[in-house]
Amino acid sequence: MSIWEVILAFVVVVLMLVALLANVLVLMCFLYSADIRKQVPGLFILNLTFCNLLMTVSNMPLTLAGIIYKSQPGGDQICHTVGFLETFLTTNSMLSMAALSIDRWIAVVFPLSYHSKMRYRDAALILSYMWLHSVSFPIVAASLSWVGFHHLYASCTLYNKRPEDRTQFVIFTGVFHTLSFLLSLIVLCFTYLKVLKVARFHCKRIDVITMQTLVLLVDIHPSVRERCLEEQKRRRQRATKKISTFIGTFILCFAPYVITRLVELSSVVPINSHWGIISKCLAYSKVVSDPFVYSLLRNQYKKTWKDIINKILKRSSINSSALTSESHNRNILQLNE
Repeated sequence: MSIWEVILAFVVVVLMLVALLANVLVLMCFLYSADIRKQVPGLFILNLTFCNLLMTVSNMPLTLAGIIYKSQPGGDQICHTVGFLETFLTTNSMLSMAALSIDRWIAVVFPLSYHSKMRYRDAALILSYMWLHSVSFPIVAASLSWVGFHHLYASCTLYNKRPEDRTQFVIFTGVFHTLSFLLSLIVLCFTYLKVLKVARFHCKRIDVITMQTLVLLVDIHPSVRERCLEEQKRRRQRATKKISTFIGTFILCFAPYVITRLVELSSVVPINSHWGIISKCLAYSKVVSDPFVYSLLRNQYKKTWKDIINKILKRSSINSSALTSESHNRNILQLNE
């Protein structure tokens, strides 16, 4: 193995471990908190976490094996199954992010009618469509034998070995990325920019009220005035940062891989094998970032996972103190004897 391959293998191992821990923690929060389970977006986050966990335990290990051994890991049946899962899970996770953005859009732009427009039944219908949409592409690919081990990405993924099917495969790949990556990106940009517009409008209204209050309060201390102005500035930046994170991580993680797949089909520009694996690792990094972007850094999830950790630590401390007292009692008994 070259130094590049060692580094890439190490990166995949780190991504696997962090993704597993973070997504399991999100799942624990969902199971632990009744309030999180009651919320409609919780269904989309649960679906996204399910996709991320399956990707972590099925696709990442085979990519790691592909980097190390530079050949197809396992038999054809295993590779075809993992390639099927990769196509399904990637599409499903993209659509889950689009569904979460639609939920935020309805909640912010139509707050009074949110509970009538986004019910559990509506979320279940959206989830059903997402699964049908996601499973249709790998079914077509598997039926046409367009799934296999691709050395450029060291992964079991969409791959055409027959030159006579090249035109059909190019069309299929273009349609697949249009109806997964591009469709989700358009939905994300449309919904979150609408949310940002509403957020800025409300910020302006609050700013006007704040400035009017500061003008009326002539005797206010300069430090209080300074804090009010700083909070006003932070409030304007908060929504922009969040929305930039949602859209930015989606583009940063998925765009290099999608563009590489499309450039590869043109056969005009030769693609370095190391870049192919790097672009795949960037796509895998979305599995790592999703738990933090959509769940763990939110106040409700933060409080829940802190409660879980405290409960575990408290229980372990109680057990250790019980063991200590028990051993102490035994020592006393032995001395008395």
